[in-house]
Amino acid sequence: MPASAGVNTYRLGVIPGDGIGPEVTEAALKVLDACEQRFGFRTERTRFPWSGAHFLKTGERLTPDKLRPIRALDAVLLGAIGHPDAPRGMIERDVIIGLRRGLDLYVNLRPVVLYDDRLSPLRGKGASEIHMTVIRENTEDVYTAEGEWTAVGTPDETAVVPMRFTRRGVERIVRYAFELARKGPRKHLTLVDKANAIPVQQIWRDIFDEVAAEFPDVERDAMYVDAAAMWLVLKPEQFDVIVTTNLFGDILSDLGAALAGGLGTAASGNIHPGKVSVFEPIHGSAPKYAGKGVASPVAAIGALALLLEHVGQPDAAKGIDGAIRNGLRTGRIKGVEAGLQTTGEVGDIIARSVSA
Repeated sequence: MPASAGVNTYRLGVIPGDGIGPEVTEAALKVLDACEQRFGFRTERTRFPWSGAHFLKTGERLTPDKLRPIRALDAVLLGAIGHPDAPRGMIERDVIIGLRRGLDLYVNLRPVVLYDDRLSPLRGKGASEIHMTVIRENTEDVYTAEGEWTAVGTPDETAVVPMRFTRRGVERIVRYAFELARKGPRKHLTLVDKANAIPVQQIWRDIFDEVAAEFPDVERDAMYVDAAAMWLVLKPEQFDVIVTTNLFGDILSDLGAALAGGLGTAASGNIHPGKVSVFEPIHGSAPKYAGKGVASPVAAIGALALLLEHVGQPDAAKGIDGAIRNGLRTGRIKGVEAGLQTTGEVGDIIARSVSA
């Protein structure tokens, strides 16, 4: 993080991506401009072309050797990845999983934030009940191997992929989750696994109990994933911080997003503490809305807030969070569904609020 004339300057990568990604990213960058003016810092921004559209045009893919310029940055803002004309899943694996693995972004941080009670799908449950953080292990589990597919087209066709966990991988994500829970007022951590039906997941229980000895001030419990899914809907207020596997975290964090009003509200951070990390909305590229300027940028702007928190601008992050909440609660932001307002209009509302 170099300094210019006494002003903190951060090196940011920008990957707009596919579909609505470039539109919501531009809205987020407009908010970033407002934050720089108000909170007195600068950013040096480098754009990268990695996307399905770029692959279809040039044939170029993001390979591990092309990560070097990204490693030199403080953080990356990612729009959305996925193109209907690209081979299914290939670009997502190249870019999203490639960044996670190549940069060892072992923490997937997914706050569940209900900005306004009217967005809640649960009767009688509002912002006071729906506020939690899902910590998803981001570099292991079934997502890290291609697997094997044999005897294709025969009665013996078989597909296998290993569910791989290491002590190092589990311990560092569990420790991160305990540290996060300790910082909050509730100081409660829930482990979610399926150790009763998947014996290898006992490693999570064992390490969870071992690390817990270092955090006597943090209340803890453990829950099987099917029960956790049920209780997230029936009694979300019992959850504070959740730590879980890559696969289960992927599913539960989307359920959490639904509790907070849908994917249009949800942001995530792919983090290696103290190193370059990647921040993104968790929605997809939504190609049917691409180029129409109707997608909500709230999740992308929320991702920007997480990025600013990561690089050391907590006041700017809080300013963005407050601007989103104020916009939704006053009705100036009508909602997060596509088409309620233009992408640019919502970005302008949040940028002006941050500047005020």
